[in-house]
Amino acid sequence: MARASVEAERKEQILAAACEVVSEIGFKSLRIADVAKRAGTSTGTVHYYFDTKRDLMHAAFDWNFTQSLGRRREILESDASPSQRLRDFVESYLPEGDETISAWHVWAELWVEALHDADLQELNERVYGEWRRAVAAIIRDGQDAGEFRDGDPVIFANGLIGMIDGLSLQVLLGSRSMSADRMRAVCEQVLGWFVLAP
Repeated sequence: MARASVEAERKEQILAAACEVVSEIGFKSLRIADVAKRAGTSTGTVHYYFDTKRDLMHAAFDWNFTQSLGRRREILESDASPSQRLRDFVESYLPEGDETISAWHVWAELWVEALHDADLQELNERVYGEWRRAVAAIIRDGQDAGEFRDGDPVIFANGLIGMIDGLSLQVLLGSRSMSADRMRAVCEQVLGWFVLAP
């Protein structure tokens, strides 16, 4: 049992290292040797777990999503009101802080690579489905509590997630018109217009 635990820990270190490297230099520039160095191991060890760079990055993209969802678990399971949970969830999305910015860089790399990779398109479909379900569940709770407008919660969730993704990319690109603070203000305004009942 100890061996399985050591192997799981080593694999986790490699996936974390892969995400760090891809966040810093991008998928195209990433080499297995870069990941091995960051993880404090050898290229042979990385290849023990992942045959190819593509295999490694598919697993790393999936791992990045799992970590992103895990960081929001407390919000999703909170006893706070639906409107507060939704605001907290949106706030957690803002590209601020090293960990969140790094995760956003990995997301952006996933989207670019998925344009030409059917397997990554399927991964994107799965993880976006989970995001939509999580946000739609909060919206549905808010509608049941009379806090949110009537309407299809999945449509609201899709609109909100799509807006956040687009704004976040502008923040990450250093747009002079879209800082993290401005993004926060836009999101708050949109929540007031379209999601929260007057």
